[in-house]
Amino acid sequence: MLDIQLLRKDLPAVVAGLARRGVTFDEAAFRALEDERKVLQTRTEELQAKRNALNKQVGMLKSKGEDASEVLAQAGGLGDEVKANEAALAALQERLNAFLRVIPNIPRPEVAAGASSDDNVEVRRWGEPRAFDFPVKDHVDLGAALGGLDFDTAAKLSGARFSVLRGGVARLHRALAQFMLDVHTREHGYTEVYVPYMVTGECADGVSSLAKFRDDLFKLEGRDLYLIPTAEYPVTNFVRDTLLEAKDLPLKFVCHSPCFRSEAGSYGKDTRGMIRQHQFDKVEILQVVHPEKSAEAHEALTGHAQAILERLGLPYRTMMLCTGDLGFSSAKTYDLEVWLPGQQAYREISSCSNFEAFQARRMQARFKGGDKGRPEPVHTLNGSGLAVGRTLVAVLENGQQADGSVTVPPALVPYMGGVERIARA
Repeated sequence: MLDIQLLRKDLPAVVAGLARRGVTFDEAAFRALEDERKVLQTRTEELQAKRNALNKQVGMLKSKGEDASEVLAQAGGLGDEVKANEAALAALQERLNAFLRVIPNIPRPEVAAGASSDDNVEVRRWGEPRAFDFPVKDHVDLGAALGGLDFDTAAKLSGARFSVLRGGVARLHRALAQFMLDVHTREHGYTEVYVPYMVTGECADGVSSLAKFRDDLFKLEGRDLYLIPTAEYPVTNFVRDTLLEAKDLPLKFVCHSPCFRSEAGSYGKDTRGMIRQHQFDKVEILQVVHPEKSAEAHEALTGHAQAILERLGLPYRTMMLCTGDLGFSSAKTYDLEVWLPGQQAYREISSCSNFEAFQARRMQARFKGGDKGRPEPVHTLNGSGLAVGRTLVAVLENGQQADGSVTVPPALVPYMGGVERIARA
């Protein structure tokens, strides 16, 4: 959520910042709410002051043994009006919060202006795509030939956009997750956590806007519970309604979980294979940091995700998303795109985002020791480190051999029990 004080002090800056990402801020609606709030707040404070003065007068009269009934009656009548105004002010504050909670974050100044992914900026490229001397297959044909990818059985069980993994391919999927967790915990300093696969609506709205993106989630019928689209949802909420000590920052967590997405609005996109599914696994890395450290932490977190790709020998490029392609809560995002020979294209495998204080304000996640000693919002960041299914796709396609087998990256061989090559049994 945006800083209400910034809106009140420099509304033109907010309007301009949101315009960079193609969002028109409803100034008239905001000013109307603010004008109403000011009138109500002023009147409420006046009534509270009068009530306090009358209560003080009652105390003085009673201490002198004088009759205070008339003043008590005045204070009682005033008390009813105070309660009515306080209730009206609280209701108005709820309306103001509801208005603000559907407004996206403001992009950082260095984020390039643009309307879509076509305007994203490449900032880094690693590795050279392999040259093949045989016809390249995509992961669907490779996996089917290996007996390891079965979409027909998945469709019989659950419908479209699901997969069943078998044998060496299933083991490779498990090995990837274990490898990622080990690197992030042993080398990058993250604490491994395990979380529920369902969260409440309050948790979901703390991370993003439930009002705007409810259709992207799977909801449990008759319950205020949603299947998580990413471990970001439960893990970020670790610090909801929490006042942290500055000395305890940063907090760094890594979590492996399944993720569930309705893929609303993706009809006809990536219907073949494992690129866009309703259920997939992901290893999520997340940091909660001091505001002065978040830009530095963002680069470090992105580097941690990049390290996984490099250790696996997978060519990739790092793209800074333009203003028009940023996620709702993000102030700045790097997408890592891995090379897929079967598509002859780079495809997203991780988004590493700095949300600054946006999520923290929604969740009331603060730390002591801020400016002038007052509590202030922490900054939150996260990224995929990595999406396990898409990494599996990349390993299969980049490691394919002319005989249909797949070479296992050396970093994964210990996790595969020494197996260096996956072939059909």
